[in-house]
Amino acid sequence: MTATATIPAHVPADRIVDFDIFFPAGAERDYHAAWAALAAPDRPSLVWTAHHGGHWIATRGTEIWSLWGDARHLSSEVLGVVPGLAEAMRFIPLQQDPPEHGPFRAAVMRGFGSKFMVAMEPQVVANARELIAEVRPDGGCEFVEQIGEVLPINIFLTLIGVPTSDRPMLRELGRQLTRPDGTMTVEALRDAADAYLHPYVEARHADPSGPDLFSRILSVPIGGRPWTFDEARRMCRNLLFGGLDTVAAAMGFAVLHLARNPGDQARLRADPALLPSAVDEFLRRYASVSVTRSVVEEIAIDGVTLKVGDNVYLPSTLHNLDPERIEAPLEVRLDRGLNPVRHATMGNGPHRCVGAGLARMELIAFLREWLDGVPPFRCDPERPPAMRGGNVGSCTSLHLLWER
Repeated sequence: MTATATIPAHVPADRIVDFDIFFPAGAERDYHAAWAALAAPDRPSLVWTAHHGGHWIATRGTEIWSLWGDARHLSSEVLGVVPGLAEAMRFIPLQQDPPEHGPFRAAVMRGFGSKFMVAMEPQVVANARELIAEVRPDGGCEFVEQIGEVLPINIFLTLIGVPTSDRPMLRELGRQLTRPDGTMTVEALRDAADAYLHPYVEARHADPSGPDLFSRILSVPIGGRPWTFDEARRMCRNLLFGGLDTVAAAMGFAVLHLARNPGDQARLRADPALLPSAVDEFLRRYASVSVTRSVVEEIAIDGVTLKVGDNVYLPSTLHNLDPERIEAPLEVRLDRGLNPVRHATMGNGPHRCVGAGLARMELIAFLREWLDGVPPFRCDPERPPAMRGGNVGSCTSLHLLWER
């Protein structure tokens, strides 16, 4: 799958690393440690890899935060390092730059209004209790398949008003976007998503009066005019893919931490009021989302010059594990969220995650039900956790045990 590139003349030899963002060495055992190795003290703040056509990777928190929010020198149109992905997807509003993206993002934010997210919490709780009731008598479960990739995706599919029975097929499309295995071209991936979405987009574009998320967004005019069908399709395509991976990944890492740290597990069982703070800390410590930006105006940073057309990969993981940005970043302090730190899990700048409130609510509600409904749990020593890199890194297998 990897395509290597010729090294450009403006890339110094001491910046070149052999690092594939989809397959960091050791990521299958510890995704975050694999990335942290790239930010070793003897490494510069910007490195360059020839994988996937060649691109820069920012390795320090200051540069990651600055570049993530820099809409002057960098464009969001590129989407990712996979060749052809940006041209195929044309997401709205994720691939738009200011000022064009402003009205579209405002409409999407209206759709994600806090009152709608609060109204979803009882459904999160009900779904969590149902899933927990199914696995509890078994004395264990494979968390990713039975819980982590079921609950958040079902909630999102309910939010956009499509059948939850379609989850397995849509989940595979989500994997092909964030962790592609080469079995689908980017055009085939787009076409599969569009074919699935077409009847829903068509109906809601014609009559955006329904209660679902797509309808709420499409009911908001863009600069005083209705959405075009192409705009509606690109927005729905964006939200579909955005809802299929990130919360599931965060949920898996949070439960893995608790399985490995019985003291933290016991503390949250004894004091559930600490859960909002703990969730903020899990999101910070186990961030796994990365974005790519394309240079549209030459910029000098960390002793190198980024040229127009260069791509820069910005991993939230490395920002959040940088001791210059966050005190003792490898430690999970359940009460750290009581005095929130500025982390990059939800992004920075014009494209900060529109679904941040939904994700946080889901994680808090789920962990409350999980800790209340499942006895003290641990990892199965015979089947260790497995992970995978990508634009959204995640646990791919997490076997848990508890007393019957």
